[in-house]
Amino acid sequence: MPTISVPQSLLRALLSQHGIVHDVVTMGDQLPLMGTDIDNCDEETLDIEIFPDRPDLLSGETLAYAIRPFLHGAQATPEVQTKPSGITMHVEPDLATIRPIVMGAVVKGVALPDDEDEQEAFIKALMDHQEKLHFALGRGRKRASIGVHDLNALKPPFNVIAAPGSHSFIPLGEATPMDMTTILSQHPKGVDYAHLLEGMNAYPLILDSNEEVLSFPPIINGNHTTVTTQTRDFFIDVTGWDQRACEASLMLICLQLQERGGQIETVEVTTCDREVITTPNGTGKSHLVPEELVTGLLGRNFSDDELHHAINRMGGRFVGKKDAPEGSPKRASKMSDVTEGNRLLEFNMPRWRFDILHPVDLVEDIAIGHGYEDLGEDQPVAQLTAQPRPDHNMRRRLRESMQGLGLMQIQSLTLSNETDQFTNMRWNQDHASTIITNPITVDHTMLRQFLLPGLLRLLATNRHHDLPQGVYELGTVVRNHENSDRMAFLMAERSGGFAAVRGRIQALCTDLGVSNWRAEPLEDGDGPWLAGRGSKLIINDSWVGCFGEIDPAVAMKYELRVPINGAEIDVTALVELLEDPV
Repeated sequence: MPTISVPQSLLRALLSQHGIVHDVVTMGDQLPLMGTDIDNCDEETLDIEIFPDRPDLLSGETLAYAIRPFLHGAQATPEVQTKPSGITMHVEPDLATIRPIVMGAVVKGVALPDDEDEQEAFIKALMDHQEKLHFALGRGRKRASIGVHDLNALKPPFNVIAAPGSHSFIPLGEATPMDMTTILSQHPKGVDYAHLLEGMNAYPLILDSNEEVLSFPPIINGNHTTVTTQTRDFFIDVTGWDQRACEASLMLICLQLQERGGQIETVEVTTCDREVITTPNGTGKSHLVPEELVTGLLGRNFSDDELHHAINRMGGRFVGKKDAPEGSPKRASKMSDVTEGNRLLEFNMPRWRFDILHPVDLVEDIAIGHGYEDLGEDQPVAQLTAQPRPDHNMRRRLRESMQGLGLMQIQSLTLSNETDQFTNMRWNQDHASTIITNPITVDHTMLRQFLLPGLLRLLATNRHHDLPQGVYELGTVVRNHENSDRMAFLMAERSGGFAAVRGRIQALCTDLGVSNWRAEPLEDGDGPWLAGRGSKLIINDSWVGCFGEIDPAVAMKYELRVPINGAEIDVTALVELLEDPV
């Protein structure tokens, strides 16, 4: 999760502008309800982790904007006041296949403190906010990338063109011109983000009327537009492929500058489709939520005053109730449907609330704003008599056997990544993988197919503890997009070898009442096993798992330098092969 560190002096200053006395104690007690996890909250600093679903809290200024109604009862303002800047931006049609979404905004009259250190801190916070938005909303600048410029160094109007790689300019932080091909291959930012423009014959450039380069999105800005401690008027450009991500990114940077006293002004953009739009759109966004969805999920009815109070705390406005439109279905086929004879609740929410994707997200906001402690009580109407799992006794016997062998049960994440699951462990990808569409970290890109990588990660984390260390996991894997159960164990011990792990397998089979089992050798390199020290586990002539010594070359990838042995067994296969004695 993204982490920010906000000086309490900044929060006091931003809140005092609205007549609010900042209360550190109240913040520490209540702020986690808003989608945060506080690491430290004292008189000097607020260190806070922001949940991925609240990218609108990633700067001290936007956090203060959200705090005012949530903690102090201030009137929420889901819209921002804008006025025309008179500046235009023209996007060439060629950008439709290169980087089609282009937006711009102007913020003038930003008030900065006289202290130079605080001015530098503001610039650093502005750039830090920009990079966090690149991660949270921009997906590494692919969906959206932001450029922040000193407006006084520019000459409007602006043009967004598709330029050949031979076009040169002085990039940010450099003293001499570089052509764009060289930037992509040699400049640190170019090397980091060149993959976003891979395979393109032309690249996006934003120019002013003097043909000076503002930005080479999504790579780097021009050097002459650098924001300094003297900058008070800003121009912001946002480009990308995702309309919502670009709009939210633009508005959040504008909101940060507005909280510093700036006036947001709009830019008229002629898009690559020849449509003329005005950005940013300062109005709030209307959302309709079926009243029966709110009462059904939260277990009680809400008055208009309660709805107003709850949604105001979350930064929105309750507009009112309206009857279901004619032709509404008698029975809802999905959660967002309003049925005949019921009502819709209308809310006006900020456009930068990127996390609001469905009416149920507004229901969650109502619950948070109202308070979970006063949602009433309810009794289930369905029969909830429990039934045992078909594999319950097998799982119990496996746990008892592992614990009898002195191993500790752990539970690791079902999310993993291709490197851990296949590359490091030398397993072939024989089953279809279930991939995460929008992973928030490179460590969690797929649902696991094996348990051993998670156990190795755990041993690596605990490698500073004394040996021996023995752990096992009984968990779910996903293969060919279907769940199945597996069990794995690892033992890190100085004297452990193949004989030790074979003894544990023999003890396990004895505990399960299995007499017809044998070990057959595995081919070298088939999995993480040391050559000649890995075996298949055959029960009743069926291959149900593997065991052996972990190859030190595999263990070293997890910084483990001790002998390790272990096994991984298909529990689903065991259930089918072995009769349940109970």
